Amino acid sequence: MAEHKKFVPFVPPEKSIAELTAASVILGVVLGVIMTAANTYAGLYAGMTVTASIPAAVISMGILRGLLKRGTILENNIVQTIASAGESLAAGIIFTIPALVIVGIWQDFKFWTVTIIAISGGLLGVLFMIPLRKTLIIEEEELIYPEGLACAEVLEVGETKGSGIVYIFSALGVGAVFKAWVAALGIVKGAVEGAWAAGRTVFYFGCDMSVLLLGIGYIVGMNIAVLVFIGGAIGWIVGIPIYGAIRGMPQAGSFVDSAYEVWSTQIRYMGVGAMIVGGLWSIIRIRSGIAKGLRDALFGREHLERGPVPRTDQDLKQRFVLLLTLVTVVAVFIIYLTLTKSVGITVVSTFSMVIAGFFFVAVSSYIVGLVGSSNNPISGMTICTILFASALLLLAGMRGSEGILAALGVAGVVCCAAATAGDISQDLKTGYLVGATPRRQQFSQVLGVVIPAFVIAPVLTVLQKAYGIGSSQLPAPQATLFASIARAMFTEHPMPWIMVEIGALIGLALVIIDEILRRRKSGFRAHVMPVAVGIYLPLGLAVPILAGGVIQKLVRMATRKRGDEEAAVHRGILFGSGLIAGEAIMGIIVAFLIVGGISLPLNLFSGFRFFTDWFQDFTSLVVFGVAMLALAFVSLRTQSNRR
Repeated sequence: MAEHKKFVPFVPPEKSIAELTAASVILGVVLGVIMTAANTYAGLYAGMTVTASIPAAVISMGILRGLLKRGTILENNIVQTIASAGESLAAGIIFTIPALVIVGIWQDFKFWTVTIIAISGGLLGVLFMIPLRKTLIIEEEELIYPEGLACAEVLEVGETKGSGIVYIFSALGVGAVFKAWVAALGIVKGAVEGAWAAGRTVFYFGCDMSVLLLGIGYIVGMNIAVLVFIGGAIGWIVGIPIYGAIRGMPQAGSFVDSAYEVWSTQIRYMGVGAMIVGGLWSIIRIRSGIAKGLRDALFGREHLERGPVPRTDQDLKQRFVLLLTLVTVVAVFIIYLTLTKSVGITVVSTFSMVIAGFFFVAVSSYIVGLVGSSNNPISGMTICTILFASALLLLAGMRGSEGILAALGVAGVVCCAAATAGDISQDLKTGYLVGATPRRQQFSQVLGVVIPAFVIAPVLTVLQKAYGIGSSQLPAPQATLFASIARAMFTEHPMPWIMVEIGALIGLALVIIDEILRRRKSGFRAHVMPVAVGIYLPLGLAVPILAGGVIQKLVRMATRKRGDEEAAVHRGILFGSGLIAGEAIMGIIVAFLIVGGISLPLNLFSGFRFFTDWFQDFTSLVVFGVAMLALAFVSLRTQSNRR
């Protein structure tokens, strides 16, 4: 399939059909805003975001072709290109900027500062990726860009068959109702958990009641889901009991509280060490490919072109790219100057941002081509950026809150750039396979970055007021991590470095194991980043992610013999995407209700004698089990039922 599409695009270069139209732009922007808000919530809750490309492509086909009775494959491609940009932008912001609130430097989210950081980082991700397109997307045969390949398949199938929009919208309803039962009515618990004492230590286990996490697990698949759970097990099932046996458990309100305190103050920092190792190893592994891409970016290739350039090979004009890059860098300079009030520190910060941004755009684009966006070590890259920027700022004499503010400001732009570059790489691969015009996709990505950026700060503000970012309801694992690192770099605030060192050793062990598996061409890999994220997340989040991955694996096993394995998984991915969006959107709606002072029942049946804590645990598990069965049932539907 890949070889055929690589040389014969679905729409040939010499053929011109509707592509960048008013309908595709408007629909893409609307979906982009919705996906941005949903992924802002999802990322703060689960520490992960999921690509919006396939759901956006399916919804686009359903609306343009189903309702409006129009629309081409290239218009649908523009819609998913715009819509997915906001999702990646949300990841860049929520992994970094909330750290300023968590660390106490900001009391709230400053609208224009957050928005301009988001726009600037997103634009640099798009602009820095343009000169790398030919090398990475077309010439590097080992870079398959799996999500881009899958989205191209969805678009092509949608030209002749049903799009599957019914799966997304039905799941939207399921996800929204489930979240309402948890957050507004209290029918379902947020988590079913318990801890038991054993001598000086405590053993804990729990599971969050979240269909959002279930959908994430299904989409990322068995391999990644297992790795995330392994990380959780290392931290909670192994790390906490060993720590308690050696040092004893702190006195807290309950055994569960004691386990959480040890994890939050000690154990989770093993994830920091593992992330650092994972980020550095990713860079080392792809150093030759990055060097080649950087050479092309720095010295250009336009002088090699002779004659008219085919439509499918036309990038945005170099003059426009350079001008927009300059404007973006100036905007970043002004933001940093506003934050730091120092010209010298602003120069250092801007220099750090440009160098790190350009480098990690190349790294991000290369990695997602190899292992997909789900395995893109954005956290590791951001840690490296914080350390690099902090070193320069410390040499320049920065200390205290000013240093933290400058370092996290640099990290915010670079994180947005790296996340956006990974997204546009997948989109450009999709466009290459279906025969899109790159310059139109690149312009669409600019729109997809600029417009949804304006909703991120308001959503963050509402979520902060309603739930508290960094709380048990919205753990914000990456932002909490980066806050700790920046605080340790610029203040005397202690950090459990022994745990970081242990995590680094775990990361090294995983690198060795993964290299062995890679050389043996094993179907299962031991990527460092999912394990590191698992260590840094509450165990309850890893359990439903594992459940989703197991369901996908069972669906593959059940449908392999009947010959529709990929179609079955595709149905499940659409349903899982709907679950994620439904729960996330309802979570934001509930937050608006809370901030607006509207009273919610929170525990609808609290007055009934039968509604004991044990009964609520049982009810929650049953309802969550029904959601799992629904996901499996939708996936296993026969081909004749597909719409």
